[in-house]
Amino acid sequence: MIPGRQTAAYDKDLVVFVIGFRVNKFRAFKEWLPVARAMPPMLRELVADQDSGLLGFRTFPGLRTTTMIQYWESVEKLQAFANDPDRTHRPAWTNFFKYAYKSNNVGIYHETFVVPAGHSETIYGNMPLIGLGKVAGVVPVNKRGDTAAERLGGREL
Repeated sequence: MIPGRQTAAYDKDLVVFVIGFRVNKFRAFKEWLPVARAMPPMLRELVADQDSGLLGFRTFPGLRTTTMIQYWESVEKLQAFANDPDRTHRPAWTNFFKYAYKSNNVGIYHETFVVPAGHSETIYGNMPLIGLGKVAGVVPVNKRGDTAAERLGGREL
């Protein structure tokens, strides 16, 4: 736990990628289990590659739906990973559409947000490192502005 008010020490462009899957039919484990097992090898590959562009991630498991928030350096690096046939994502994506997608027993989703430098705001009060603060480290709030508007370069939320 880091005492006091902190903000993420990150001031570059950022891509926030939200990805997840949902089990629509629990008994169809032969279809959703491969989807659930596809992400760990991708993450191991990305973490091992310092130039992949993945800055960090956090997983939120649930009963039916599991969601992950990923932080990326750029949309170009995210798309390069996703589309490279020699990396783990492309075969997993192909298998999903070949087998699981047609049955409706498992679903997937993703959302991509491109955040230009200076257009994000964070605050952590008496928290351990989490989210963007875990990716980049934290600094005391007064180093970047005491209010959210100041940390956003004068823009109000």
